[in-house]
Amino acid sequence: MEESNFLRLSKLTEGDYEGFLYDCDGTLADNMPAHAESYVEVAKGYNVTMDPAIIDELAGWPIANVVAELNVRYNSTMDPEEFRTKKATVFAERFIEHVQPIDYVVEHLKANAGKVKIAVVSGGDRVAVERTLEIIGVREFVEVLVCAGETERGKPYADPFLKAAELLGVNPQKCLVFEDGNPGTQAAEAAGMHWVRIDQFKFG
Repeated sequence: MEESNFLRLSKLTEGDYEGFLYDCDGTLADNMPAHAESYVEVAKGYNVTMDPAIIDELAGWPIANVVAELNVRYNSTMDPEEFRTKKATVFAERFIEHVQPIDYVVEHLKANAGKVKIAVVSGGDRVAVERTLEIIGVREFVEVLVCAGETERGKPYADPFLKAAELLGVNPQKCLVFEDGNPGTQAAEAAGMHWVRIDQFKFG
């Protein structure tokens, strides 16, 4: 019998850890295509036709940073804060209530709640992340939540993960990060933490 994804993930995460730090979008919640579509729709309002693949490339970046990068690539002048507000509205109105969990990662989080401390570290807006965690049924297990704009720098810098470890009261080197994108794993490494790419079952 083929080993389940939950068991594969569990074996990868065995060790003397004190904190598990999960990304939200694309890691716990299967919503990255919806986020990409939201970006594309808002960008059209600025007469920018963007490649949605950029959102996967920059997974985990705060929206303001993504918009700044889009301005560079498309020679545009979109206002990051205005864009963030519009995107939040589009995502909330059209997509968020239909978000589905990535079952084996959600199961992993629930199975470890109470055994290690649990944080979610996201490049998304707090309101959207909070609602997403409620919809997929894990908000009650999350002890610390760190979102976009709550640290001086976002992923791929270490700041969000280091803040989560500090708020949890654990040594960063005793934390394990769960991510689906390169910016997130880069941030984990910068924070001195081990990481798991959940989409590749890769440990680093």
